[in-house]
Amino acid sequence: MIDYRTHGNVAVVTINRPDARNAVNTEVARGIEEAIDAIEADDEIWVGILTGARTEKGHIFCAGADLKQMAVDPGGMMTARGGFAGFVKRERAKPIIAAVDGPALAGGTEIVLACDLVVASRTTVFGVPEVKRGLIAAAGALFRLPRKLPRNVAMELALTGRLDFPAERAHHFGLVNVLCEEGQALESAKRLAAQITENAPLAVRESRRVLLESIDQPDEAAWRMSAEGMARMFGTEDFTEGLQAFAQKRAPQWKGR
Repeated sequence: MIDYRTHGNVAVVTINRPDARNAVNTEVARGIEEAIDAIEADDEIWVGILTGARTEKGHIFCAGADLKQMAVDPGGMMTARGGFAGFVKRERAKPIIAAVDGPALAGGTEIVLACDLVVASRTTVFGVPEVKRGLIAAAGALFRLPRKLPRNVAMELALTGRLDFPAERAHHFGLVNVLCEEGQALESAKRLAAQITENAPLAVRESRRVLLESIDQPDEAAWRMSAEGMARMFGTEDFTEGLQAFAQKRAPQWKGR
């Protein structure tokens, strides 16, 4: 139910359960976790893309948890390391881009929120409708939404459970990085990934780490984290390669070490 393919330094992970609107069940959760394991372990993969397979009724990213399984096994779509979908709580070093075509609802929105960057088509809608089922959005939306959207907008989504928050509005507020036409999310995400893979992979990972860890810290702590991150780069082969490539007026050949 998870399709894993590599394209140069990029891995594409596809939730391939179109008959169930790409809803997350046990197999999907374990498959996503295994795909992230593969990305993290492979020195040749620098960026991951997470997307959903097209269904007979059109594009859809993920409809959230499989409610039929939840009724009998509510913990079945979680893993010990990754939480829901084997992903939303997962610690990792490499950036993941969400390529979203069509609805990303409930847990689907929460998967998107756990990614580092978001590419979405104009047919995409987001929503966390858990309150409509007597539940709460417990896979990260209640604290990640107000970090990425204005607080009152996040509150509206959480309390109304509306299913029609459009990609255009999400892009306006900065939740979506790249807005594209229907059916173009994956290709647009690959272009964004290509921009990232032009850069030194260790520097990309360290920049991601410092940004995430320092965002809520006072300036003193953030300065220290930035200095420590720079110091880590000084000892790498890619640091030397970057300087040599600049001096020689050529494209750098990154090695990731």
